[in-house]
Amino acid sequence: MKRIIFLGFLVAICGTIFSQNIKSIQLRTFQENNFSAIIPLGTVLELSFDDLDNDNKEYQYKIQHMTHDWQPSRLLSSQYIDGFDQNNINTINNSFNTFQNYTHYSVQIPNRNSVITKSGNYLLSVLNEEDEVVFTRRFVLYENEVSLGVNVSRSRNAKTLQTQQTVEFVVSHPKLRINNPSQEVNVVILKNENWNETITGLQPTFFQQNALRYSYNNNTNFWGGNEYLNFDTKIIRNNSLNVVKVERKDIFHHYLYPFEFNPFRKYSYNPDINGQFVIRTLEAKDSKTEADYAMIHFTLSVEEAFSEREVYVYGAFNDFKITDENKMYFDQEERAYKANILLKQGFYNYTFATKETNGNINTNDVNGSFYETENEYTVIVYYKPFGSFFERVVGIGTGFFDQNR
Repeated sequence: MKRIIFLGFLVAICGTIFSQNIKSIQLRTFQENNFSAIIPLGTVLELSFDDLDNDNKEYQYKIQHMTHDWQPSRLLSSQYIDGFDQNNINTINNSFNTFQNYTHYSVQIPNRNSVITKSGNYLLSVLNEEDEVVFTRRFVLYENEVSLGVNVSRSRNAKTLQTQQTVEFVVSHPKLRINNPSQEVNVVILKNENWNETITGLQPTFFQQNALRYSYNNNTNFWGGNEYLNFDTKIIRNNSLNVVKVERKDIFHHYLYPFEFNPFRKYSYNPDINGQFVIRTLEAKDSKTEADYAMIHFTLSVEEAFSEREVYVYGAFNDFKITDENKMYFDQEERAYKANILLKQGFYNYTFATKETNGNINTNDVNGSFYETENEYTVIVYYKPFGSFFERVVGIGTGFFDQNR
């Protein structure tokens, strides 16, 4: 069993240039309030992003088939794409009536130039005019060849009873002949669409006719974490949800209510969207090009600075990454960590993460971890029979922890 923490961050930065002019990256379907890029083969995804340089650059996208552990697969591009694996992003629109000018780029996949023919993991890269990788995003295309039953419950380990959740599941495969599950099948458990929080390397604990059962006491445990914090900037000139003050400078500045650190914090239910964000504005018709940008001021109040730990603002808006852009600084006079991050109008979930001197990342230091937290878990099943040289994704299953169940 392997527990992968922050692998996504490491993969993303290798060979990638950091471009602070690129904002509001989204890779989603057209289904409202669906934030997942794990979709049936043939479903349309839209990649969109803003360039704050406000000029028309020639960006390209590139699609690469990957293994279950996000290494390049052995497939040639012609074996998984009908058309081209690399193409220009041609849908380009300038912002309208905004204080922060930007250029909005978008592309739909599949399109007439790129039709993906195989299920599996895919890495989508955006390249600049020098053929440098500006950013990457992951997506998964699956077939419905197996069915899954997923159950999420409180940890069964007495030591983690109050802080962790456990995932168990059954893979039913009457349509697939699996001779050697340990060699032919890989499963990945993903928490809240965050590729930094996954468990892989699991083996079935029970074998049944046309079914594989995975049930562990500890190996499939996740930290429960806590419900995400949130704010809303759908109205650029006035206070909205969890915004205490708005100032007009070169652009609008929104100051959020400070979050008070409490090491003895108890769980309190707060509905969230598991770290995701929604671009929206009430002041225009087209949020893609008419939503403005505001400088968001985050504050984490503490009695004293954390020893040998850095603090970051953390969420899907920055792809759950730890970067200088979302790093907080300590204000000794106000006894608080602060960060100022430029974000497009919308509704945002966020939390705080800490980074130790040895590089370890902890998303529970500030806000705690509780078994009651409502989380979503996705189980992905990869199948590579003997003689094949690539992994298909033959099914997924989803489970939720519901404290009221």
